[in-house]
Amino acid sequence: MAIKLSKKSSERKNYLIDMDGVLVHGRTPIPGADKFIERLQSANVNYLVLTNNPLYTPGDLAYRLNLAGLNIPSERIFTSAMATARFLMAQKPGATAFVIGESGLTSVLHASGFVITDVDPDYVVLGETHSYNLEHITRAIRLVAAGAHFFATNPDPSGPGEGGLVPACGAMAALIEKATGVSPFFVGKPNPLMMRMALNYLDVHSEDTIMVGDRMDTDIVGGVQAGLETILVLSGVTRREDVRRFPYQPSLIVESVAEIEP
Repeated sequence: MAIKLSKKSSERKNYLIDMDGVLVHGRTPIPGADKFIERLQSANVNYLVLTNNPLYTPGDLAYRLNLAGLNIPSERIFTSAMATARFLMAQKPGATAFVIGESGLTSVLHASGFVITDVDPDYVVLGETHSYNLEHITRAIRLVAAGAHFFATNPDPSGPGEGGLVPACGAMAALIEKATGVSPFFVGKPNPLMMRMALNYLDVHSEDTIMVGDRMDTDIVGGVQAGLETILVLSGVTRREDVRRFPYQPSLIVESVAEIEP
């Protein structure tokens, strides 16, 4: 049965929704996720899928979600790569960057007017890639040590891969930080900056928006810090017994998005 928040919260018409563990597990849809998206669309609710995954473009992710039975258009997807590009463009338009990442990151940086180069760049931008290259990591270390500003799309240390865990952006960032002594600036969740950018992208206010996620340490804390109502779903990483360990709490806990009535 679908669940609503309190009267005050149920008046909110906008949703930021994490992807992995909330809508899908890899390529497999969470049971009831398709009906949840249909309810949002039928009610003309403004929503955005908010993901730390910087590997793919919104079009790629929309195609992947469509294959899983979730009819979500690309303009309803906002990635940590998009947030990173927007932040860097606001900092220094037309800058140069050495980039480690896939098309989800490089394409949005190019579209934002950045020049990608390994010669004296303004920034080193670390995303995720299907195959980390030691030569590229070494180049990034030397550029950061020489003074390039160090940014990373997201702090996730690992992610799911074929056969088990694979290193993600946070793990590679830790390697570069250890070698240089320079900490990266992470743009993605739990940085509330990404939440704010998503709100601006939708042109909505935090007081009228709910964050739905499966991780207390990224989705929920980011939502709390950005002033959003939060719904924790138990279909992903966080278990119900884990919640009490955190000093901040979600507005509501449900088994999955199948229980949420917008």
